Amino acid sequence: MRQFLRTLFSPLLNLVEDQQQQTYVYKRSHRTILITMSIMFLSLASFVFYMIPAGRYDYLLPVLVFGGAGVFGLIVGTLGTDQGVARLWRSQ
Repeated sequence: MRQFLRTLFSPLLNLVEDQQQQTYVYKRSHRTILITMSIMFLSLASFVFYMIPAGRYDYLLPVLVFGGAGVFGLIVGTLGTDQGVARLWRSQ
């Protein structure tokens, strides 16, 4: 199942994962913090979406930005390799 999801999200994962063998600094806390921050971004996007007044579409910009950042972080945090997480944190 994980390999199928990695294949499905490979265009996003290729943004942070590199095929070259480079040195990187990875700590387990990096992945934990990334997933936590992603959940916080998704919570913020959900709250803003819930609070949008009727007929106001300009409030959708923060929903898209924070929601996109949250989804991207969750994908990298759960499906990405250690190198991808470290590269997202710029730990090289």
